[in-house]
Amino acid sequence: MVALGLVVAQFNKERPITHEMEECGREAAADAGADIVETIEVPGAYDTPLAADRLARRDDIDAVAVLGAIITGDTDHDQVIADAAAQGLTDVSLERDTPVAFGVIGPGMSQAEAEERIDYGATTVESAIELAEELQ
Repeated sequence: MVALGLVVAQFNKERPITHEMEECGREAAADAGADIVETIEVPGAYDTPLAADRLARRDDIDAVAVLGAIITGDTDHDQVIADAAAQGLTDVSLERDTPVAFGVIGPGMSQAEAEERIDYGATTVESAIELAEELQ
């Protein structure tokens, strides 16, 4: 059985997109027979690498799935946040030799587009499980 850590960014509160993504991810884990050992909620996608690193350090976690939604705004700030989160999570995966699945949807995405991608929560968890199994 694969043991997962889950990181969920909370920034977008207009609609609980990430909570819905988390529900999809939990269902996917249950369907695959994986166990979510711990979930860490963080303020936003920018904060996900630190939480992912804490989980990836643990001996009882085989992989980490990170969920978030970056909705476009009036500036390019969403692109900056997405780039920083992606690079930070890549670094965690390589430095800890632990799969970190990137389920941060966006940037450049409207609220409606984010709602259409809620199932990425399941896809991300499935990816984390598959990679953990392949690398074991």
